[in-house]
Amino acid sequence: MALSKPSFLTHLKTLAKPPHRHLRRPSFLSLRSLSFATPEDAAADRRRRKRRLRIEPPISPLHRSQQQQQPPKPQNPNPNPNSPKLPEPVSALSGNRLNLHNKILALIRRNDLEEAALYTRHSIYSNCRPTIYTVNSVLAAQLRQSKYSDLLSLHRFITQAGVAPNIVTHNLIFQTYLDCRKPDTAMEHYKQLINDAPFNPSPTTYRILIKGLVDNGKLERAMELKEEMVDVKGFEPDPVVYHYLMVGCVRNSDSDGVFRLYEELKEKLGGEVEDGVVIGSLMKGYFIKEMEKEAMECYEQASKVKMNAVAYNSVLEALCGYGKFDEALKLFDRMREEHFPPRRFTVNLGSFNVMADGYCAQGRFKEAVEVFRKMGEYRCDPDTLSFNNLIQHLCSNGMLSEAEEVYGEMGEKGVNPDEYTYSLLMDTCFEENRPDDAAEYFRKMVDEKLRPNLAVYSRLADGLVKVGKVDEAKSFFDLMGKKLKMDVASYQFIMKALSDAGKFDEVLNVVDTLLEDEWIELNEELQEFIKGELRKDGREDELGKLIEEKERLKAEAKAKEIEEAEAAKRSRSAAVSSLLPSSLFGKKETGSTEATEKVGEAASASVEAAPAADTNSAEQAVIGESSDEESKSEGANEQVVA
Repeated sequence: MALSKPSFLTHLKTLAKPPHRHLRRPSFLSLRSLSFATPEDAAADRRRRKRRLRIEPPISPLHRSQQQQQPPKPQNPNPNPNSPKLPEPVSALSGNRLNLHNKILALIRRNDLEEAALYTRHSIYSNCRPTIYTVNSVLAAQLRQSKYSDLLSLHRFITQAGVAPNIVTHNLIFQTYLDCRKPDTAMEHYKQLINDAPFNPSPTTYRILIKGLVDNGKLERAMELKEEMVDVKGFEPDPVVYHYLMVGCVRNSDSDGVFRLYEELKEKLGGEVEDGVVIGSLMKGYFIKEMEKEAMECYEQASKVKMNAVAYNSVLEALCGYGKFDEALKLFDRMREEHFPPRRFTVNLGSFNVMADGYCAQGRFKEAVEVFRKMGEYRCDPDTLSFNNLIQHLCSNGMLSEAEEVYGEMGEKGVNPDEYTYSLLMDTCFEENRPDDAAEYFRKMVDEKLRPNLAVYSRLADGLVKVGKVDEAKSFFDLMGKKLKMDVASYQFIMKALSDAGKFDEVLNVVDTLLEDEWIELNEELQEFIKGELRKDGREDELGKLIEEKERLKAEAKAKEIEEAEAAKRSRSAAVSSLLPSSLFGKKETGSTEATEKVGEAASASVEAAPAADTNSAEQAVIGESSDEESKSEGANEQVVA
């Protein structure tokens, strides 16, 4: 067949092109599929190999030889259930648990910490279990308000409930024990963290521990912990940690230690310290050696390094504490000008506390109160410690009315006073001859469920007795006797005050309370003291009578307790025997006789106990029971005869 010219050219182009084929190198997997009988078997084998690859990913050639050299580790079929659990990740804070977290944060913002802690406890065993991040929020809020007992109680609760803590939880516990002046307990928990926790401490952990150890006068232990942080744990040298250690050297007037730590920090950082947090401590070291020129030269370097609010506060302390208050005022004005949150923070709560201390040291108390009230303009909220610091300055300088004004502002700021606040006001009221107001402050402390210690109560009782208010002192003794563990001195003080006032009946009441106190032993010395006070009214013999009466009442109470226990034991035995079948007690005839006797006893008991309206019904019920027993016994006899 003849082809036209266009068709012929197209045919030549088609022949010149190579055929379009999907050629690939035959692989082992493609060839292996030919060895299966059916395509279904091949597909099953592919799925099986994919599952194996997901469980055991392929190993690179570099690590294949290492794996072949290492023997396989035996798997522990029974893991230890007591091993510490890993804390939950942040991703766990989602859904309903996030809603719960926000609800508890709202309670914290309303300053309702009791409800927040209670809500957290109730949620532990609910369908929506709180995360450790929610618990940490409550613990941190309790720490900010110095509610140490509530914090430790909540921590024990979540530990028993199996909520795995994270490093933030441990840091809060460390800070709590250090604030409570228990550094040894904090270090014990640190050892447990190192030995048992499935994670390592953070740099914040060492900052908290070292600062707490320095504040508690354990500088040598803080130095050892610094070495452990850098050399053992491998953390980089932290200027903040060195700042705390230098502050400890300043408190010990060890200027050489300050310079030695500074040189060590410079060496480890490569010759320069760009963080200005250590400048204030370095200035104090120069001031201790009376090297004022070098100290001010060091102050001039503050503009050349990185300075934050903490670094500026350290410099402010150095200037205020060593006679450079005018320079401190200039620096404070510059700090407030540079303060531009949230981009730059150069002023914080500590800055205003330092300046309030500086003004008070200069005798300028009104200006101290003014600068304290201005902190809200810079987004700084005062806490209980700040109020206590200013109240203490005012009270110690005879300015009780101004201190009470500052105390009145605590409620407006949402800050709760603590035991130290009321103790300051109470002591100052006694000094100003205002015993009624002092007693009122103590009563407020108790009404707000705070826990004054025995020393505060002793000062109250002593102040009331000195002004002749023995009855009020006795009322507070009765109130606090249920809340505190009174010592022998407290009992002797109140008994002597009552006997001097001629209230010997009240003295005997106190002795009666003392005899019921399990923590106090009535030894011969204490008995002689009590007899001496009662001898003023010729009633020393009543002590022996009171002791005998107390012993008799205790013996009667113990005998009654034993009798009740025996009666309860007999009733339990009778109940158990009544539930057991009669065949367990021997022969059938004997069992039937015993059953008849029990029925008779039950009949008499039910007739006596039943009211008049139910007597007939009770008798009918008993008759029915006895007839049933008789029919059963007759049936048993017939079976025996047969």
